Formats: sequence, structure tokens, C-alpha cells
Amino acid sequence: MKKNIIIIGNGMVGYKFCEKLIKKSGTDLFAITVFGEEIRPAYDRVHLSEYFSGKSAEELSMASKEWYDENNIILQTGDPIIRIDRTLKTVYSHKGIATSYDFLVMATGSAAMVPPIHGVEKEGVFVYRTIEDLEMITAYAKNAKKAAVLGGGLLGLEAAKAMLDLGIHKTHVIEFAQRLMPRQLDETGAATLKNKLTALGLSIHTSKHTYQVLGEGRITGIQFVDESELSVDMLVISTGIRARDELAKECGLEIGVRGGIVVNNHLATSDPNIYAIGECAVHDNMVYGLVAPGYEMAEIVAANIYKTVSSTTEIKTFTGFDMSTKLKLIGIDVASFGNPFVTIDKGRTIIFEDKVNQIYKRLNISLDGKYLLGGILVGEASHYNMLLQNYKNNIPLPPNAEELIMKPLENSKSEGAGILALPDDAIICSCEGISKAEICNAVSEMGCESVDAIKKCTKAGTGCSGCVPMIKDLMLHTMKSQGKYIRNVLCEHFDYSRQELYDIIKLKELKSFDEVLNVVGKGDGCEVCKPAISSILASLWNEMILKKGNDTAQDSNDRFLANIQKGGTYSVVPRIPGGEITPEKLIIIGEVAKKYNLYTKITGGQRIDMFGAHVNDLPAIWEELIHAGFESGHAYGKALRTVKSCVGSTWCRFGLHDSVSFAIQIEERYRGLRSPHKLKSAVSGCVRECAEAQSKDFGIIATEKGWNLYVCGNGGSKPQHALLLASDIDSENCIKYIDRFLMFYIKTAEPLMRTATWLNKMDGGIDYLRNVVVNDSLGIAAELEGSMQLLVNNYKCEWKEVVESPELRRHFSHFVNAPEEKDPEVKFEKMRDQKRALEWK
Repeated sequence: MKKNIIIIGNGMVGYKFCEKLIKKSGTDLFAITVFGEEIRPAYDRVHLSEYFSGKSAEELSMASKEWYDENNIILQTGDPIIRIDRTLKTVYSHKGIATSYDFLVMATGSAAMVPPIHGVEKEGVFVYRTIEDLEMITAYAKNAKKAAVLGGGLLGLEAAKAMLDLGIHKTHVIEFAQRLMPRQLDETGAATLKNKLTALGLSIHTSKHTYQVLGEGRITGIQFVDESELSVDMLVISTGIRARDELAKECGLEIGVRGGIVVNNHLATSDPNIYAIGECAVHDNMVYGLVAPGYEMAEIVAANIYKTVSSTTEIKTFTGFDMSTKLKLIGIDVASFGNPFVTIDKGRTIIFEDKVNQIYKRLNISLDGKYLLGGILVGEASHYNMLLQNYKNNIPLPPNAEELIMKPLENSKSEGAGILALPDDAIICSCEGISKAEICNAVSEMGCESVDAIKKCTKAGTGCSGCVPMIKDLMLHTMKSQGKYIRNVLCEHFDYSRQELYDIIKLKELKSFDEVLNVVGKGDGCEVCKPAISSILASLWNEMILKKGNDTAQDSNDRFLANIQKGGTYSVVPRIPGGEITPEKLIIIGEVAKKYNLYTKITGGQRIDMFGAHVNDLPAIWEELIHAGFESGHAYGKALRTVKSCVGSTWCRFGLHDSVSFAIQIEERYRGLRSPHKLKSAVSGCVRECAEAQSKDFGIIATEKGWNLYVCGNGGSKPQHALLLASDIDSENCIKYIDRFLMFYIKTAEPLMRTATWLNKMDGGIDYLRNVVVNDSLGIAAELEGSMQLLVNNYKCEWKEVVESPELRRHFSHFVNAPEEKDPEVKFEKMRDQKRALEWK
């Protein structure tokens, strides 16, 4: 007879246990029942913040209800277990279901820890834990202007990011300790992180002990123990977690001193028929708050339960788990591994600190200088995976260990070179416990020759995704060792690289994604190839991207010609070439923003962004702006964004040339140009560089003899100065070289590759690029110029195309049967406690 297994908790770890057990035993040996407290099946809490970026609950889901049905698993959602009878080996649910078990697996996880603060029950105070929490935060934030996050650790900074994403730009982070992320960062690392967060607009308060929440029924502020106060409209508490052990405590299982269900090395509780895994378990006085150790626990318990009904004699044990982690907090890389706080008597320290770009790296090495003991990375962490492997596998360090952290990995042409030195049993994917040997075997023995294929075969890379670059390197090295020709294919649906597809689409004159898929692809396409192919089509033909059925192939921003924001609204960014605008146009922007209740902000690219537009209002907003002479600013696309300008010789006493007029000429020439990634440009009227031209993809600086043209600069989290391509050239040659440079980039770069990375990976670097663009070493200058002129000639404003096309306007209706005008026959009858009258848009 089947053994009855009950899992209490349907979070990530509870789901992973089901998956592991089914993989080992199939569906014939066990009768599995899962009781979940939440109303939905398991979802990905690791990427929960992406909910604010427009990712739906369905996209975060780890498995559908159909998956449970297909594997004969009974799933009871919204029905928590309220009592365990260990004598009868039976559990009782909130809805009155009584179920017996042979083995009980407690995966109850954790709850948000709320410190003892007076007034936390007031309206406007939230925790940050579930999708329901996020839904309540989103709704409340619409009427909030100032927010605070209590907690400066990993969860707190994630919550702070959520506040910024919701448009609350006055956000405070409050931390009780003397520094941010005190468990991961030393004082210098925390200070570097604080500076980067402050630059983003966050206010950081450390060494602050919160006493009470102020306000009558609704929060109006926070008071600290030192009697200082902070005025805020909402508070999100994210100060850590506490194990959900109340059921275990009630049925008499052993509980840890600080809470949590005590387990042994087999992860059994004080009752041998009951196991605990994930954040509810205490092993050797340690609660593990990351998903990777929870997955390891799920694997161990699944293996040990499977042993009871199979011939295997293997018993797996849990001996602890490395808590190294790398995260991207608010767009900032933060990582720590091993022992980040080695003292002087235990090891030596190598420190790299870049105060200009706010980058801090620390390596702790053994006293003899041979081995890595741990480290900290803030602001740039591309070396994290290899450093972690060096530490875990005790690999001897090179003579000059400082070279391991001196420059970003993406600027190195030897990326992945060190991966072959790892032992076969090196764990590459910590979340799933997949080793180097297993990944290589999937390539050599199972024929997995894409990252997606390896994911499906081994599950490696399906957790936090941090190991994906190493998986790809291992795949390529294994294929090369087999003597196979390595082709950099776009994805599983196309056996060609982006550059090859560009040439094929051009030669065959394919004009839509469906045509490309039918002629040279297979399957239905995916989120990788659809936007890449759409970008190629736009770069070749510059036709309206929503026509010919191409709308479904675009990403969410391009699909609606606007950037989706937190809460599901969109931003509208009209083009303002060179930053030059008339008073009349300024008034129109103000009137439109006021009419549609839009938040306005002047951007770093010298234009005005309007936030909070509903999708059905977009065509009407565009219509008013177009009537006033505006056009799309393409802020939503992988296209030319802005050409920033100083005032130049028109107003500035230092200006050498009319930078404004030239910036306008440049922007109007390349507006709407689609490329592998977004493009930014600037024109400075003198070497004082007020327009910051050397941090742009292509920048122009006035000289006494003409213009200097710089290319492949990059701002953002990994800034890089542009390099000089040509000096003292006239305006005509400057535009000619830009034509060639941009088209060469569009034809040869990989999807989502910025110009800086493209140049860094180019053999010969800037000298080779100069030979191609300026000296025409490949003999393709005329072709590149002709391709650019075709795009310039075919330019049309995408907003205007939508406004003037009834068919395209229908894409922006919430419902396919929404009437064009209010229907006089439709009446609204008040029922229950409804407050708003029905309005047809």
C-alpha cells in the first residue's frame, strides 16, 4: 500500500520537496497531500519584488494546480492545518479535513518578525512577506508621498526598492545597527552601499531605535527612543523572520531556544515520523533564511523517505550550508561569501576601493596567501561566482591574487577561463545542488547544448539564476572539448546567432516575427527571441512595430509604446530634441499632466516624464501632445533615447560651437532607431563637458577645429568612459562616422549588449573599430551609410501611427468589447455599498 505523506506548507521549499520526491519515486509509491495556508499554489518569493515591476502572480508561480493533479498530489490551498495528533498520526485542517499520515513534513516556513513597537496596529503599517502584502502596499501607496522601511538588511532594502518602484521618492530606511546589512558587510562596504543608496534618493538612518508609530488610527510618523521624530505616510516593517513553529510547539515537538523546530542531521524532529525543512527548522542552533539550504533539506528528506520503500541503502544527512549570497539590491550588486570579517590574526586582506564610482571589494586570504577565506563585493560583483568556487573548493590562489577583483569580468576576454580548474564535484548551482560533473554530463551524454536544455534536464539555474553564466561557460567548454563547432545561437527556436538572423531577414526580406519563425525557426518563440527578432525587423525596415502582427512579439513596454510602472500604469515621455522647448509646449505638457493626473519629472536626459497614465488613456494623451507638435521619445524601446546638450555658443561664454543645434540635428536624424540595446548621446560645446558626452554611447565635444567624436561610453551601475574615435572633424563627417558606427553595432552586437560591452569584447578594440568606421578597412562604409539613410527616410512617429489608426487604437482598450463612447442606454444602479458611478471610457 502507498505510504501517506502530508506536507504542511506550500511555499518554495514545500513545493520543492514534492518535486524531489516525485522525481525519485514517481506517483505509485506515495499518497501525497499538501496543505497550504495561502490561497494560491507555491510561488517564487526570491523574486517577489518583481511583482512591482509588472510580473504577475501567475508568472511568479512555481507550478500550476494542474501540475499537482498530474502527479496525483492532493493540494488544499487556503486551508491551514490547525492541529497535529501525534498519537493517531493525524492532522486536522481549518476546514475540518482530518488526514492520517505515515510521514509528516513540516514546511511551515517563517513569518515577518515585528519588533515590539507601540502603535504597529495602525493603518498604513505593513509587513513585506506575501503577494497579499504587496497588493495591500500597492493600493495604500497610491495616496502616500513619504514612506519608511524599518530594517536595513536584505529584506529591508528589497522593501525600499519596492517603495521607489511605487513612485514614493521620499523613502527612508531605518536600521537599528550601526551600519546597513551588518551580517554581510563591514563598515567600509556598508558605507559604500549607503552612498550609492543615498545617490538614488533614499534617506538612510542607522543606529536608530524605533519607539512608536504616531497618528490617530492612521500613521502620520515615527518616534524614536531618542525622542526624535520622522514624518511619514506609511511604514513597511522588514526586520527579519521568525520560524513558524506554533503547530510544532502545540503538539509537543522540541523547539529551539530562539524558536524553530529542532531537527537532527536527518532533518527528523523529536518525533521520528515528523520532519522539518526550510525556515521553520533549527539545525545545530541555526535557522537558514535562504532558499538554497531549504532546497537541500527538501532533497535530503525526500531521499530518506524514499529509502523506506525502496531497495536503496543510502542515507543522506544535513551538515550545514554555506550562506554566501549575491543580490542586486535596487540595481546595486552586493555580495558576501565565506567569512567576510576575517580578523588580522586569522588572515590577510586585499581591498580595492573606487570612491568615484562607489565600488568596494574585499578579499580575505589565508595567512600564507594560498587560499581564499571569504570576501565582500559592493557595486560590482561580476567575479562572485568564480570567487565563491575558489573559496568552496579550496583552490590555490594565483601569485597576484589582487587581479581577481581589479576589473569587471565583462571587460575580460578570458571570461570563464578559470572554470576548468574546478573539481568535478564543485557545486555550481547551490539552489538545486547541481555539480560541475552533472552539468558537463548533461551536455556530453544527454545532448543538452543550450542553457534552457540544461535547465530542463538538471534544474540547474532555475532558482536564483546566479549560476547561469557559469552553466553557459561549462556548456561551451564541454562542447569544445568534444570538437564541436560552437555557434552562438539566439535561443532554442532559432539555430542562428543574432548577426546571422539579421543577414537572413535582410536577404529574404522578411517583415514580421511570424514570417521569420516560419521560414528559419521552429516552435512558437519565447521571451528571448521575440524581442530580439522584433528589434532586428525594426532596425532593418523601420516599419510600425505594432503592425503585421508584430505587437505580440514585443516586450511589455514596446507593446504599449510606453514604460510600464509599478501598479500597472504607464509613463509618457515626449521627445524634446536637445532639451530645447518653447513656453507654449511647456504649457501643453502641464495641461496634459493636470488633465490626466500624471506625476511629472524632469529627467537626466533633458526631457519631461509623465507618470501614472492608464493604458486606455494613452492614445488620448498622445493625440493632445502630437497636436502640440510633440512626438514619441522612445523611452520604452531599445532605441535612441536622448541627445543631451549644454547651451553651447548660443549662451555660454566658453562655448566653441552651437551644441544645441547640432544636438537637435543628431537627435532628429537617429530618432526611432532600434538597436540591440538603448542608446544615449550628448553634445558638449567645449571641453568643460557640461553635457557629459564621454559617458554616452556616442558623444560629441566641440574643439577649436571642429568636433571630437567619442564612442562606447556607458553610465549606470558599471560606468565606462567613451573612447576617442575621431578628432577635429566637421559636422558632415561626424554624422557620417556616427552612421557607420551605429549600423556596425546594430549588425554585429548580441541582443541586450550595450556599446561599451560590445567594444570590450571586440578583438582589436577601439583601433579595430576606428579602422572599420573611419578608414573603411572592410569596404562596407557605403553599405552602412545607405542602411542608415533608409531608416532615416522611413521614420514615422509611432504614437501618431496609433492615434490615426482605429485598428491600432483598439490595442489600448482594457476590453475588446469596450464601446467607443458612453452608451446612454447603460445605467448604474447602486447596490450594496458601492460608491463610484459606472463610467465608460
